[in-house]
Amino acid sequence: MNAVEHRAALLRYLRRRLSDSHTAEDLAQEAFVRLLAKPRTVTHSQAYLFQIASNLVYELRGRERRAVVCFDSRITEAMAERVHGHTSEPGETLDRRKLLETMLGRLPPLYAKILVMKKRDGLSLEEIALTLGISIHTAKKYLFLAVTRCRASRRARP
Repeated sequence: MNAVEHRAALLRYLRRRLSDSHTAEDLAQEAFVRLLAKPRTVTHSQAYLFQIASNLVYELRGRERRAVVCFDSRITEAMAERVHGHTSEPGETLDRRKLLETMLGRLPPLYAKILVMKKRDGLSLEEIALTLGISIHTAKKYLFLAVTRCRASRRARP
């Protein structure tokens, strides 16, 4: 098998299925690693490589769908107070908590999970990537998208 021959076709295949070219490159790399880890000889290496890539995309989407977002309401209140720079009345705190819960609920589960892990738990991008089984680049990108969407949602609020 000539890896150079199959790399370009595999990347095109993955990019059509994924919105992120970096994730496509990560999955292509993983597909080659899995192919090379096979102890036996594969007769149709390109077909086998594409099957591995297809399985990797399926696994990635499954992890994204199953991602559960959990957050502590006490920390949410503290974050809301810190953002506004003052301690608020109980009703105001409740409104802020509901706003934060609403904003997190509108995010894709993996985006929200990464945001919570970064802001609440104080984890680094490397720790988040390792915990979730994604690349550091993907963790950074999803964190950026989560923050961007939250800011846009906050600006659109009346």
